[in-house]
Amino acid sequence: MADNNKENKYVLDNGSNEGIIQIADDVVSSIVGLAVTEVDGVSKLTGDITREIISKLGKNNLSKGIKVTYEEDSVSVDVSVCVKFGYNIVEVSKAVQDKVKQSLLTMTGLKCSVVNVRVSNIDFTE
Repeated sequence: MADNNKENKYVLDNGSNEGIIQIADDVVSSIVGLAVTEVDGVSKLTGDITREIISKLGKNNLSKGIKVTYEEDSVSVDVSVCVKFGYNIVEVSKAVQDKVKQSLLTMTGLKCSVVNVRVSNIDFTE
């Protein structure tokens, strides 16, 4: 079903002779990023220092703080977030996991075996 190759894309064999469907890694990461930011209680995605500098330069990236690993018939996702002050971190993290899995399945047909959530910061601003 999936082919993890050097070009970092998900290749879907839809069983027809009409051709293949390729979904770029950045597209999958962006879907994850959008899903995460839609969860109530998530302030923003957070990433490594390089991505933080890029975002401060005005280049907002929905894939910041996201790592997608392709497995044989599914993907695993690691995501790093900043949670708003006053929200239950465990509940927000579970909501992130559910939203990511559902969004990937709905938009791409990809099954997500695991979503690891790292809460790297708390946002105290209102």
